[in-house]
Amino acid sequence: KKTFTEVQTERLEQAERTVLIKCPPKLNEKKLLQYLSSHGNINSHFFFENRGIHALIEFSEKDSIASLQDAIGIPSAAEHHVVPFKSRLFTFMLKNPVNQAAEETPVHLSPQSHIPVKELIQKLCHAHDISSQMYILLNEYQLTEENIKLRFLACSLVRDFTRAYFPDSTVKPFGSSVNTFGKLGCDVDMFLDFHDIQKHATKMKKGPFEMEYQMKRLPSERLATQKILSVIGDCLDNFGPGCVSVQKILNARCPLVKFSHQATGFQCDLSVSNSIAVKSSELLYIYGCLDSRVRALVFSVRCWARVHGLTNSVPGTWITNFSLTMMIMFFLQKRSPPIIPTLDQLKELADEKDKHVIGGYDCSFLSDLSKIKPTKNTETLDVLLGDFFEYFGNFDFRRNSINLRKGKEVNKPESSPLYIWNPFEQDLNISKNVNQPQLEKFVAMARESAWILQKEDKTQRMISKEPWGLAALLIPFGKSNPSKMKNRMKGIGSETIRSLLDSLKLNNANSLQKAVGK
Repeated sequence: KKTFTEVQTERLEQAERTVLIKCPPKLNEKKLLQYLSSHGNINSHFFFENRGIHALIEFSEKDSIASLQDAIGIPSAAEHHVVPFKSRLFTFMLKNPVNQAAEETPVHLSPQSHIPVKELIQKLCHAHDISSQMYILLNEYQLTEENIKLRFLACSLVRDFTRAYFPDSTVKPFGSSVNTFGKLGCDVDMFLDFHDIQKHATKMKKGPFEMEYQMKRLPSERLATQKILSVIGDCLDNFGPGCVSVQKILNARCPLVKFSHQATGFQCDLSVSNSIAVKSSELLYIYGCLDSRVRALVFSVRCWARVHGLTNSVPGTWITNFSLTMMIMFFLQKRSPPIIPTLDQLKELADEKDKHVIGGYDCSFLSDLSKIKPTKNTETLDVLLGDFFEYFGNFDFRRNSINLRKGKEVNKPESSPLYIWNPFEQDLNISKNVNQPQLEKFVAMARESAWILQKEDKTQRMISKEPWGLAALLIPFGKSNPSKMKNRMKGIGSETIRSLLDSLKLNNANSLQKAVGK
């Protein structure tokens, strides 16, 4: 397996040799490729549907794009005046549509979104066992090779703008687009990077002078970030073909520009040099590559959480996908023998080139996957799924926190309902947003799911054509048999109510103390 950085570098380089073409509705694939080949050799291509058929074309050489751009005209300004920015987004139309329509050939369209849950449930019912169901879900939901190429192209197109101001800058994706846990349809998080320090450090040593650029100085890094994003945001808004709904959110903890990229169909968030977020992406990439069960379990649990309203695409008091993924990683570290190593173990294996301190936080860990010993754990996915629900259905959230560095429960440093240590910024809780009712709901759903997996009669359910295994967990509980659900929830309900009352007592006691204190 390649390292995270190798994969990123390779894909960014690929994206620079790539163009995106809006094709005519009556299309002859062979003729299109034949014409494009006259500008240079084509490495790969695919078609997809996004308000019309588009083709992503990756050339072998960057020069081929310049050759193609020389042959492409500017739209005639009959109705609208155009901003003459020449990007790598083109529209092809047929010169003689009537003659050429007869030559139309159906093209294979690469899917850019996953199937609806209802269809997924039907597919899962045809599997042999729960492990197979989990791999089917993974295959349906994970990012395809084509979709990943499209994500890197979106970053590369934004970089064409940033280079007008900052010639050395790059725009790279981070988060779900690159950490192996992204599902089809997820947003593209990208960041603007100016750091090519290694290259310059060696050159600067030569010669008798200390030399540096004269640059504008600002009182804080945050202000510099806000100014840069403000200008790039205006650029995309005013000149970027297909960049719409541009929002500059510059006062957030991490300032960003949100926009919709029509040509690729992605919602994008652009921030500046988010080094720690990139290290988190790399850590998850390593975990995802180490063992095929890791990704299968994450995709299944995240799909289950979404169906039951435990996670949401809108920010709020519910568990985020990132927090949920970290809970799954922690659970896999706790298996006997462990399926994935702790962050401290990865840090011990790190060599000199892996040493990174970012903003005073130690972010060092091994990047070379081949140096990590494969696990001796042979548990099947169905066992892991059932045990995950069992484990967190009975986890002592009131007392314990989740720490991926150590791979063990640690006493909570403060009273947030759910405390998951940020793997790198050790003084932060990544699940600080989660409130008590949401945590209670998660525990109740986990217990109900563990119960269904333990008690269900697979054969009987298959005979009566009812969803079984993972499929049974992807139907909102109470819909299939409300009375059964109520009986089973009795035990959980009373405990949930008891702990809610306890937390209310605790809150009342606290507020009473505060009132007395005042």
